[in-house]
Amino acid sequence: MVKLSVIVPFYNVQQYAPDTLKSLRANAREDFEFILVDDCSRDGTPDVLARAERELPGAVLIRHEQNGGLATARNTGIDAARGEYLTFLDGDDWLAPGYYERLLASIEDLGCDFVRTDHVQCTARARSVHRVPHGRRGVVMDPRDAILPADRSTSVDYAYAWAGIYHRRLLDRGLLHFTDGLRTAEDRPWIWRLHREADSFATVGLLGVFYRRGVASSLTQIGDVRQLDFIRAFDQVIEETAADRDADKLLPKAVRTYCAIISHHLGSIERFEPAVARKLKSMSTVALRRMPQDVLDEALDSMDVQRATRLRRLRRLRRRPAGAGAAA
Repeated sequence: MVKLSVIVPFYNVQQYAPDTLKSLRANAREDFEFILVDDCSRDGTPDVLARAERELPGAVLIRHEQNGGLATARNTGIDAARGEYLTFLDGDDWLAPGYYERLLASIEDLGCDFVRTDHVQCTARARSVHRVPHGRRGVVMDPRDAILPADRSTSVDYAYAWAGIYHRRLLDRGLLHFTDGLRTAEDRPWIWRLHREADSFATVGLLGVFYRRGVASSLTQIGDVRQLDFIRAFDQVIEETAADRDADKLLPKAVRTYCAIISHHLGSIERFEPAVARKLKSMSTVALRRMPQDVLDEALDSMDVQRATRLRRLRRLRRRPAGAGAAA
């Protein structure tokens, strides 16, 4: 029986994939499988993965004929996974030797649905430890209890799928798949759903994932239209949270986070292509109107002046009638 399935999407990362695969080899065990999903790479990544299929113990290689994005690639891996437990890694990140064995031991000792871990962020040669924003370590809890408060960073804001391990029963309950086709912010509806619907989770102080920032091909570095998928992702968070039995308690957190993300993108709008910047403004304006207006008012009142002013200004925008401005 496969104990752990590791799902690793790759897309145009030939420069980094060898480090990723080397670290997987240092984590191999006879009951581990590594599902390598090539999301239709156009560089030398397929050749690197072809070698890994032969040389990496437990490797399973799957190739997409069309690029579908990270969420779709992860779903492909999830559908192929045979393990009792599942976890994720991105194709440009890497692991400490023996990390997965320690991660597996942690969830088996705790006996919960999922476990979240800290990670090391790597930007060029700089290293910094990023911790799950949840103070209680090694204690099994109801995941709902880690969503609030609304005005502080909590576990749903730490959305990295690869920073944790997940029992197969979550897959059987339909909680592990990502929203197909999302190009960015795919982890956001996913982590919210886990915290609303799973029965138990814990946080452990385990380091072993090295998250590479500043990769040129990463969507976080690209200002094209794919970045705007964050709106679709957060619309889903709002819609699903509004239908929750505790909507009155949880919606303020969801709305406030959505507003913070919109403000963040508006604050760095110069990195977007001009047409995408205009689309960002128009889509954000409509998104603000879709939110529960009383909850939105409370969220804006609780934010710092700069972010709140930016969003209030956007909220006041109205579509100009056809022909408006011609006489001006």
